[in-house]
Amino acid sequence: MDRTEAQLREKLLKAEFEPETVEQAIAYVYSYGYLDDERYVRNYIEYRKEQKSRRQLEQELQFRRGVSLELIRKVYEELEPADEKAMIRRHLEKKYGMPSRWDEKQKQKFFASMQRKGFRPGDILSVIREWKEDGDCL
Repeated sequence: MDRTEAQLREKLLKAEFEPETVEQAIAYVYSYGYLDDERYVRNYIEYRKEQKSRRQLEQELQFRRGVSLELIRKVYEELEPADEKAMIRRHLEKKYGMPSRWDEKQKQKFFASMQRKGFRPGDILSVIREWKEDGDCL
């Protein structure tokens, strides 16, 4: 199971190893290539980029996995970006049905839901506008 440096450090400290021992263990696994935060971030993003927004992935990696934002952004620059508008469309079709039957409250609910998932407001509005221009079909 792959872990980040921060996850491994936390696990070892939680197991009550001395901080010096923890640092030696981390240096050891780095020396053999068993620990590589950049590889971890790349795999994490590649595996999940079609299901989650960039912002959501950044937050998960930074706050749950302990990876620096600089490293996350560096890896993102090297990868092919996911089409977030397509993800919004898929979510719309799967979860909410056809927006032509929505009242204003349902539109606000969809918009808020997509924002909580980390999608940019401009992309959400763009998808809603496309739906309106295409005659109620996505």
